[in-house]
Amino acid sequence: MKGRKNSFYRVLNLHIPLIILLIFLLFPFYWTFVTSIKPERELYGSVVTYWPRQTTFKAYKDLFFDYNFLKPMGNSLLVALLTTSLTLSVASLASYSFSRFRFRGRRAFMILFLTNNMFPTVLLLIPLYAIMRNLGILYTPTALVLSYTTFTIPFSVWLLNGYLSDLPLSLEEAAMVDGANRPQAFIRIILPVLIPCLIATGVYIFMTSWNEYTFAVMFTNEESRTIPVALKNLIGQLGVQWDLLTAGGIITIIPVCVMFFFAQRRLVEGLTAGAVKG
Repeated sequence: MKGRKNSFYRVLNLHIPLIILLIFLLFPFYWTFVTSIKPERELYGSVVTYWPRQTTFKAYKDLFFDYNFLKPMGNSLLVALLTTSLTLSVASLASYSFSRFRFRGRRAFMILFLTNNMFPTVLLLIPLYAIMRNLGILYTPTALVLSYTTFTIPFSVWLLNGYLSDLPLSLEEAAMVDGANRPQAFIRIILPVLIPCLIATGVYIFMTSWNEYTFAVMFTNEESRTIPVALKNLIGQLGVQWDLLTAGGIITIIPVCVMFFFAQRRLVEGLTAGAVKG
């Protein structure tokens, strides 16, 4: 009787709240997908349907063939991959230097990196716009990549520095005793150990670059626009193209979901790396 009572309270206090929370989190994605496969008469009708009486994938067809959605997808993928590669390259070297060397201004630089995330990115729009225009790279993917690194590099340095500071110096010292110099010790010893944290940081950088809108709307034109800007253009003064907008939203989250599926084990390792162990 006591065991049955405990099971009842477990279902009441744990399972039911988890189910409610799961429904609350997943319902927006469900509604977005359902809206994208509704025919127009149901989409703009007066009766709300939670599942279409007749499914259609016309919105996806129109999105790719009429709206040319592949172009902004390619631009977003290029910018996200370049930003991730550049940020990880710079942040891994910078965080290694901060964790292994003691030099004047080290603490001030780390505080400066941290305070960079305290200010809204919109404050950087005007100076960055002037810099990109003077460099002649305005409305190119390079302008977006350089703009994104202004806030992805400082945050990534902090993430990687915490993990590297917990790695024992004996790893590199043993390699250097065997004849390796410091760059070789970093590449052959530290970098393989750093892979889980690099993957976790890379996922953050990729998602930030993939979804960013403020810089993208300022530093792109019709040829170089990314997914968020392309989707925003579906919202006009006379109405919203809900079918194309929701179809684009579903397609946008697919690469991120695929990335999480293949990197989930490494992602968990990277997120918990550097934690204090008792």
